[in-house]
Amino acid sequence: MLKVGLTGGIGAGKSEVSRLLVKCGAVLIDADRIAREVVAPGTPGLAAVVEAFGEEVLAEDDGLDRSRLGSIVFADPEKLAVLNSIVHPLVGARSRELEAAAAGDAVVVHDVPLLAENGLAPLYDLVIVVDADPETQLDRLVRLRGMTEEDARARMAAQATREKRLQIADIVIDNDVPLPELQRRVKDVWAELVRRAREGEGRPGSGD
Repeated sequence: MLKVGLTGGIGAGKSEVSRLLVKCGAVLIDADRIAREVVAPGTPGLAAVVEAFGEEVLAEDDGLDRSRLGSIVFADPEKLAVLNSIVHPLVGARSRELEAAAAGDAVVVHDVPLLAENGLAPLYDLVIVVDADPETQLDRLVRLRGMTEEDARARMAAQATREKRLQIADIVIDNDVPLPELQRRVKDVWAELVRRAREGEGRPGSGD
């Protein structure tokens, strides 16, 4: 098994890269998706979030109002740290369960938005960073996701700097390119991942 950490700043196109890797044959463990699951209605995770932030973060259906919660935590580093202390251990435990269920020869890609922020690089055999110019990220968040510029900049500022992400990268995928070129680059990366998985290559001292 080759364990790959995939990360990138918000709006860099990490989700598209993960989709393309799955199309190539990767087993995807999506931290964002798991993060939603562990705070679904009726879960201990949601109860802990409500205890920390109040019932104002609940939607009318008693689920988590992610937009409301985001507007609270991304403007306040201390509150963001509180949220992370609740959600991250739950996500980690579920991720380990899914990884254990994968085939022994699989290329397992962990899609982890805050990989750099939380110092998680040593957990993986290698780290892929999806990179884009900050202005490209901002444009995508405003134009494609409908965020205000203020909200988009706040979310970008709450993450690691571009430089910090690139420092932990074993492979960088530049996504300031049209989709066909991105597809070509991802196929090249996939070929390298398959080679490393076959030959048992990884970063010395990486996870088991």
